[in-house]
Amino acid sequence: MEHITASEVAGFGVGTLLLCATIAAPKVDAFISASQRSSLGLCKRCGDLRMIACSRCRGTGLIKANGPFSFNLIDNLYQSEEIKVKSVGCTKCQARGHFSCPDCSNTSTS
Repeated sequence: MEHITASEVAGFGVGTLLLCATIAAPKVDAFISASQRSSLGLCKRCGDLRMIACSRCRGTGLIKANGPFSFNLIDNLYQSEEIKVKSVGCTKCQARGHFSCPDCSNTSTS
């Protein structure tokens, strides 16, 4: 990179900022939603729904049988028009897709 121009440096800078914003977006969103729930007097974690989504299956109760990154090029090339996705019940939440909110269950028993 001997002859780098100012516009290339600016492009790298903008790309870096966009990458950082993409990585930080879920944490910023969680912070803002928790503060909004708090200001409304709701539970910071679940918003008084008394349940939170499972982090493994994302609230669906099902996960792919071979894992989230299962990919077989040969099977995908010769796959019929029907899309067959093998899924099994999530073991973390017992295929329910959610848990009871720990913050709400602690305050209701006290």
